[in-house]
Formats: sequence, C-alpha cells, structure tokens
Amino acid sequence: MSTTTPTRCNTPGETLDQRVQLHGIRWQDYEALLAMRGESSGTRLTYLDGEVELMTPAIDHETQKTLLGRLIETYAEERGLELQGCGSWTVRKEAKARGVEADECYVLGVWTAPPTIPDLAVEVIWSSGGIDKLEVYRGLGVPEVWFWQNGALRIYCLEGDAYTQTQRSRLLPDLDPDLIVRFMAYPSQTQAVRGLRTALKSSAG
Repeated sequence: MSTTTPTRCNTPGETLDQRVQLHGIRWQDYEALLAMRGESSGTRLTYLDGEVELMTPAIDHETQKTLLGRLIETYAEERGLELQGCGSWTVRKEAKARGVEADECYVLGVWTAPPTIPDLAVEVIWSSGGIDKLEVYRGLGVPEVWFWQNGALRIYCLEGDAYTQTQRSRLLPDLDPDLIVRFMAYPSQTQAVRGLRTALKSSAG
C-alpha cells in the first residue's frame, strides 16, 4: 500500500517536493529499493519500522539545503575547523529498523577509519507530514540534528536516548545561530557566503 503526498507551497511560485510513502515494508525490501535506485541522488529514502518514504526534493528545497550547507562549511573554514561533508550519505542500521539520507551531513575532525554515523545531520523541512525524521535519527544515535523550516533554525542534541532542543550547537558552540538565519535570507548563495565571511572576520578581529 502506498500514498503519494505532494508538498503544499507556502507562497505562490514555490515548487513542490514529491513524496510517496510505503507501508509494511521489510528491511530486505528497503535494501532492494536502495539497490534499484543506485547512486542517483534524485530520490531520498527514509525507513522507520516498516514504513518507507521516497522523496524527490524540489528545486527550492535543494537550493535551501545547499545554502545552509555552504554556510556551515564557510564557518568551519573561517574558524579553522576540520569538517568532512558527507552529502546525503545513506545511514542505516537493520537492528534499529532505521535508515535515512539527510539533506546534508557532516563528520567533525579527520577520521582514520570510515565513520558509521555522521556527527551532524541537516534537514530542510519543505512539507508537512511523512516519517518522523527525528525519531529515525534518534534510533541511529546521530549526536546533533538541525532542522531549517519557514525561516527558522531548530537545533536538537542527543542526550542519552532522547533529543533536547537547544539554543546553540554543541558541536559548533561558538556559532551564533542568528547568523545562519540572517544569511539564509540573502538573495543569492554567493552573497550569503561572502556576508558570513565578512561577519566572522569582523567578530574575530
């Protein structure tokens, strides 16, 4: 059984994500869907306890997640932090019946062996409904998750077996979230990155 849920636009002219949700899906079926899709990044798959969501992001969704990623990476560069970008890496654990592909995800530091989960996952929420992504990340043990939705940034940090919403990132504690919100509103990605660099250099000086 499946349901198809196109995204509702917040304002006229915004493009739509496309989402299909499948029910009663075994882990082996989820693995088969990943294999059939291959390395194409056009459709992202999320798995939670027998539920599968296939989501094809709209251009507006993609530009927002790319801008957010560029701002995070710019901050790391300006502050001399080692940050490894992992894109929409497929993170999954059969024992937890969970699998996810973030909009963007990162590992802090330089690793000597491939990591099993990212340190930070970033999600742009462009539509309502669908699988509870935070519950997926909780089961996978991802330390920190950022959600960008309707011009606001929400930061969740894992404490034991539950997430707590926090005012600042624990992984990037010196980053002022208001800077991210400010530059996410810029008319172009290039202007936003330049603006953030200037702001960071000014605060450092």
